Amino acid sequence: MQIYLNGRFSSRDEATVSVNDRGFLFGDGIYEVIRVVNGRLFRLEAHLKRMDRGIQKLEIPFSDKQRDELPGIMEKLVAENRLQSGEGTIYLQITRGAALPRTHAYPPAETPPTVMVMASPFVPDTDILEKGGHAITVPDIRWSRCDLKTVNLLPNVMAAQEEKKRGAGGVLMVRDGFITEGYKNNAIAVFGGTLWTYPDSPYILAGITRDVVFEIAEEEGIPVKLMPVSDEEIRTADEVMLTGTITDIQPVVSIDGHKIGTGHPGPITRLLQKGLRHRMDTE
Repeated sequence: MQIYLNGRFSSRDEATVSVNDRGFLFGDGIYEVIRVVNGRLFRLEAHLKRMDRGIQKLEIPFSDKQRDELPGIMEKLVAENRLQSGEGTIYLQITRGAALPRTHAYPPAETPPTVMVMASPFVPDTDILEKGGHAITVPDIRWSRCDLKTVNLLPNVMAAQEEKKRGAGGVLMVRDGFITEGYKNNAIAVFGGTLWTYPDSPYILAGITRDVVFEIAEEEGIPVKLMPVSDEEIRTADEVMLTGTITDIQPVVSIDGHKIGTGHPGPITRLLQKGLRHRMDTE
C-alpha cells in the first residue's frame, strides 16, 4: 500500500511521523475522507473547500502550492493502489507539524505542516443500506467546534464503541435534548414528506453527502427544513436516515428499540439513495 507523506511516496510500513508532531501530541490537525468510485474522486472540490476552511480557522500554515498539488497526489495514489475500478477512499490529514519545545501555543509560522495522504479499497455495507440499521442515542459530549473536521475524535471513538457493545447499526448524538448528527455522519428525519435536519452551526459538520441530498431533494421537489428535531420527536418520524462519505444514505429503521415508520426503509430514503448512486457512478 503506497502512501504520500511530506513530499514523498512510500509504502505504508516505511512511513513514519515524528513523535513531536502536534497531531500526535495535541490532536492539532484536520482531515478529510473522499470517496473513490472507479478511479474518480467524488466531489473532490467540495472536500477541499471544507479542508480550506478548517485550515484557515485553525491557522495552519499551508501554501497555495501545497493545496494545488493535492489532486495530483490523490490521483497517483489511486493508480498506484489499483483503485481505477471498484470503490475506495482517500484519507487526507494535515497537522501543524513537528515542533519543539512541546508547548500548547502554536509554534513559529514557518514550521512545516505534516501532510499525509493514503488510498484504500472500500466495500460499502450493502446489507445495512438495503435493510436499514437499528440506531441508538448517546449524549453529544464533543467540543463546540464540530463544524471543523479535526482529528480530535475521542468522543466519536467512544460513541462507536458504544454502538459496537450494543450491537447497533447507527448512532444519533443528543445535545440539549436535540439530535445533532451521528459520530461519522449527518442525521435527517422525514415528517410528512419534508426533510428535517440540524441547521449548519458549530455543533455539526456540514456534510458533503448531506449537500448532495439537498440537491436531489430540490430536483425532486422535496422540501427541506433546517430545524433541530428532539430525541423524542424523531421517534415519530416517517423515515430517518444517516448520510456520509462512507455511510452513503443509510436508512434507520429503529431508534433505541422504537420502530421508525413501518420499520423498513421508506420511499424518500430510497429515492435519495438512487439519486446519490447515480451521481457517484456518473460524476
